[in-house]
Amino acid sequence: MKKISILLATALLTIGLAGCGASNDKAKDTAAPAGGKETKKEIVVGATPLPHAEILKEVGKVLEKDGYALKIIEFTDYQIPNTALAEKELDANFFQHVPFLNKTIEEKKYDLDYTVKVHIEPMGLYSNKIKDLKELKDGAEIAIPNDPTNGARALRVLENAGLIKVKAGELVTKIDITENKKNFKITELDAAQLPRVLGDVDAAVINANYAIEAELNPTKDAIAIESLNSPYANVLAVRKEDKDKENIKALSKALTSPEIKKFIEEKYDGNVVPAF
Repeated sequence: MKKISILLATALLTIGLAGCGASNDKAKDTAAPAGGKETKKEIVVGATPLPHAEILKEVGKVLEKDGYALKIIEFTDYQIPNTALAEKELDANFFQHVPFLNKTIEEKKYDLDYTVKVHIEPMGLYSNKIKDLKELKDGAEIAIPNDPTNGARALRVLENAGLIKVKAGELVTKIDITENKKNFKITELDAAQLPRVLGDVDAAVINANYAIEAELNPTKDAIAIESLNSPYANVLAVRKEDKDKENIKALSKALTSPEIKKFIEEKYDGNVVPAF
């Protein structure tokens, strides 16, 4: 069993090798308010910084009423949180949508599931070089996430924007593009790196959490955006064996409470939408 310190070190090394230079690209502990009482029962949850960890800090306030203290461990890597959960270093994680979780379970045989759908983050196409889709020239380079589910999702964003056509299917890749009249170059990169390459490519399809972290507003700054009817709801992932435990029930209830719904609606102004 790997210890969480090893997992976090691995996350830092992986991101460092990818050329990351931002100070927030690390895993760290963030303690949500717990009322200062040592008798409170602790729940350890892994999350990406924005909006997940930010939402969880508010959840911590709700959980105080049920006698729980929430400990948040932040990750900027999409792979390690599920490994940490499967190896019982976390009680739950909150960073991924359903297709990503299902793909991870299929590939790694983790005995994971989810309890509640919390919010949807619309994916958008961003550019530092153009202001309108019509300005994309022949051969323009467009960066997308390199993981299977978000890569497929990004291709659908491009398709819905009328830039390409892709064959039917859930986990499509760039080799499944059936029409690319302007010969766009599709470059696959780590999702966390996409905001940083906007100056090097013509456009990039970026997950909302990384867009928000880079001070990009999906509804204002994106030149094309995913429909709010997207099936990619972000969920609370847990081990199957723990789904009915009292602490997980309390966490699930807090995440879908009226207080958190109000917080999401007011804090993110439509860029993050409650899914409950």
